[in-house]
Amino acid sequence: MVKRLILILGDQLSPDIAALQQATKDDMIVMAEVGDETTYVAHHPKKIAFVLAAMRKFAARLRDDGWQVAYTRLDDPDNAGSICGELLRRAEEHGAQEVLATEPGEWRLIDALAHCPLKVTQLPDDRFLASHEDFEHWAEGRKQLRMEYFYRDMRRRTGLLMEGDEPAGGQWNFDHDNRKPAPKDIAFSGPMQFTPDDTVHEVLDLVAQRFPDNFGDLNPFWFATDTTQARRALTHFITHALPRFGDFQDAMLADNRFLYHAGISMYLNTGLLHWREVCEAVQQAWRDGQVPINAAEGFIRQIIGWREYMRGIYFLQGPEYTQGNALNHSRDLPALYWGGKTRMRCMAKAVEQTRAEAYAHHIQRLMVTGNFALIAGIDPGQVHDWYLAVYADAFEWVEAPNTIGMSQFADGGIIGSKPYVSSGNYISKMSDYCKGCAYDVKARTGEGACPFNLLYWDFLNRHRDRFARNPRMANMYRTWDRMEESHRKTVINEAAALLDRLDDGQVV
Repeated sequence: MVKRLILILGDQLSPDIAALQQATKDDMIVMAEVGDETTYVAHHPKKIAFVLAAMRKFAARLRDDGWQVAYTRLDDPDNAGSICGELLRRAEEHGAQEVLATEPGEWRLIDALAHCPLKVTQLPDDRFLASHEDFEHWAEGRKQLRMEYFYRDMRRRTGLLMEGDEPAGGQWNFDHDNRKPAPKDIAFSGPMQFTPDDTVHEVLDLVAQRFPDNFGDLNPFWFATDTTQARRALTHFITHALPRFGDFQDAMLADNRFLYHAGISMYLNTGLLHWREVCEAVQQAWRDGQVPINAAEGFIRQIIGWREYMRGIYFLQGPEYTQGNALNHSRDLPALYWGGKTRMRCMAKAVEQTRAEAYAHHIQRLMVTGNFALIAGIDPGQVHDWYLAVYADAFEWVEAPNTIGMSQFADGGIIGSKPYVSSGNYISKMSDYCKGCAYDVKARTGEGACPFNLLYWDFLNRHRDRFARNPRMANMYRTWDRMEESHRKTVINEAAALLDRLDDGQVV
């Protein structure tokens, strides 16, 4: 008989996780690979393999440290298929009456544990800088919850890139230095890649067998699956890519999937890395003169600013946040998001990369796949499910606000003061996608006109009542109003025809 069950989830692979901190060696740790967690969306095979392999290695680490671990594999014949089912099975097996858990990062699982017919105590997940209470206190009384002001508070609180009470370099944000198009040559071969070991190979075989039809390429598999590997990947990025990360973080290239990006967000989001060790390593590289401040600041902002802010919004807004649809968009997600044929080279390349790597960087997600979904009027719930499924770093607490709020404006402006929409010109400026595309990015109408051009103006026209008085969008509407009426009608008619073809399943 054991004292209690200690639940560790697949994104809680940290030795200092709250439930472990309050546990003793008389408790039984429960970890389980279950059907409910692998199928609530059709996860990318790489994502499933990554989480399962990292879980198995973490369980082995716990056993080596003297913990009792009851571990259930996905193909175990007695697998109950759900987290609560496994807790009930293990409670009966070991005579335990109580479960200690760390609060999950999804309302779905929080609710499941709350309704599990056992005494389950959910402890706050203190691996984050801002607790729920911290964020609620910051948000209280504010008319607008803008990330920049939250980020400045986090800088002051941590002391990262601070010189006394002032920001290092004399300014909080160096984003204006971080918007350069890609250079001709990228002097970085991409994130560190790891050869699968026996544990990983075993998981790959299982995933190949169980999820043969899921969107995404399982192999080659190169992700880090334990903390030692993840730290090596971090060091590799800081040494070889961070110095130029800032300048080119918004750039996109058809034949270079990573440019100077780190590819470590999945390690942070599963607990293999901690935000503090990452940020302090980046700060140290800046102090040592190895990286410029715009690169260090831009990277740290993504972690203690944007990442923490996303989590704060998710838990502040509650379980209904993912149902937001402020613009009443209802079009079904088209097949091109699942690899269906398209003549749009930018979309084809972004989806091709997503299929191959379970990864795309923030501008590819926001200004290509997200931008197209928004201006085409696609149901944000379906867009949310897609992002949650296809990216290895996607867990709902961070994915949903990025998609529902930042990308699709489905929250009505809680996160963004305006929708992130653009014509093809932005994509042309920041990438080489338009070269060799079947469409002409400079053509506004007519045969061969870039769909982003047609749908951008059509989106503004459709939602004029909502956005015309938005000061950040006034220039766009003035430009639209200066166009000849005949041209505006042509845009609207051609956009409608394009969307009809999309609805009919035709190639666009």
